[in-house]
Amino acid sequence: MSAARADRADLAPIRLGDVMAAEVTKLRTLPAAWIALGSATVANTALGILARSDAVRVAAHGDAVPIGRLGTLMLAPVYVFIAITVFATGSEYRGGQLRVSLSAVPRRHRLFLGKLAVGTAAAVLAAIPAVLPGYLAQHASATAASGRAGELAALLVIYPLLGLVGFGFAILARTVVAPLAVLFIVPVVLSPPLRGAVPSVVRFLPHEAALSLLGMPASPDTTLDRPVGLLVLAAWATLSVLTAWAVFTRRDN
Repeated sequence: MSAARADRADLAPIRLGDVMAAEVTKLRTLPAAWIALGSATVANTALGILARSDAVRVAAHGDAVPIGRLGTLMLAPVYVFIAITVFATGSEYRGGQLRVSLSAVPRRHRLFLGKLAVGTAAAVLAAIPAVLPGYLAQHASATAASGRAGELAALLVIYPLLGLVGFGFAILARTVVAPLAVLFIVPVVLSPPLRGAVPSVVRFLPHEAALSLLGMPASPDTTLDRPVGLLVLAAWATLSVLTAWAVFTRRDN
């Protein structure tokens, strides 16, 4: 190979596959991602065991309600799980790491697509070990598990979609703290007092839509049909990703 051809090869643009390979390496070596996956798995498994034993009940509306019927509690591990996608994108803003990535891949659309492809695949694949042990622990018998297969399918959709909400939010906020804090505080602190005041608004928040898709809405006033809940949650994920894409390709990072 001549020196001129070698120089042209060195200057060849990095391909999408190269970006994806780099993102896989980064995510695979990110301790926070593995901690989030392990914590979500342990929390789901513990909740599944408690829900199956029916030994723990929580006072709600004057009654002792089994924890297996408390959608917000059973869905809580997802807010640990989303740290996988949040750290995959938000952690790169610390110490100017993103500037290094942009220097290597100045084509921002290509860089974003690589991040999105790997983040989506990671969320879809990680949802299986995060959700399945808890589901099997709660529905130990084959008959019970097959009878609640729709619940498992819903969880395997909810986890990646909320992960994509966190993915886009982390890029918009340029940090890992704000997305994790807001996505946890809204369903736990803000939604409960607002359900009675503006249920028509609250039912379209990501958490409430996820509960409707799961078949465990927080209250009758915020209930959506399952297909509508899926559409609303998918719309939030799409909006988060598209907004992050637009900002990522235009903002001076």
